[in-house]
Amino acid sequence: MTMATVRFFAAAAEAAGTGSEVVHADDLGSLLDRLVELHGEELGRVLGRSSVLHEGQYVSDRGTPLAHDAVLDVLPPFAGG
Repeated sequence: MTMATVRFFAAAAEAAGTGSEVVHADDLGSLLDRLVELHGEELGRVLGRSSVLHEGQYVSDRGTPLAHDAVLDVLPPFAGG
């Protein structure tokens, strides 16, 4: 099973209660499900409106396999711009 480092930003960090953590998951879907199991439905709501970057590339397909020792960024919508 892949160990992925997940980095949370803004509202995602607030909902998760941390800026980053390591999670075991083989694909994007299992990773997202595991994050909701660990942190609850508030994070699930944030994830539903967030962009996820896998190794710097936007991903949305839950079947996307994760690279070994992957780094994922959870980026909720930001105000301003």
